[in-house]
Amino acid sequence: MSHDRYSAYRVMWLFVMFDLPTETKTDRKNAAQFRKRLVENGFTMMQFSIYLRQCASKENAEVHRKRVLALLPPHGMVNLLAVTDKQFGTMEIYLNTKEVAEMDTPQQLELF
Repeated sequence: MSHDRYSAYRVMWLFVMFDLPTETKTDRKNAAQFRKRLVENGFTMMQFSIYLRQCASKENAEVHRKRVLALLPPHGMVNLLAVTDKQFGTMEIYLNTKEVAEMDTPQQLELF
């Protein structure tokens, strides 16, 4: 059964992509707080407005999705996307027009 636990079809990646207003001091504070809280909840910055988190299962991804919903700032757009580890592995990444062979996988601590 342990092989199912780490199956590329069971493990999920939860993406949080957002576009938040920064015109006012309050907007900037809300955006900074949102980013900080994502990191406190185990998300890693992939790009400036894209954070991701590896989740052990679809059920675990749902728990973290609900946590993100509780953190939503009052203004702006936030998109959530969950993909399997298998789908995540097909991502192509380019840096300065050169393809990056492999992205570093963020380390996740799993507590039982």
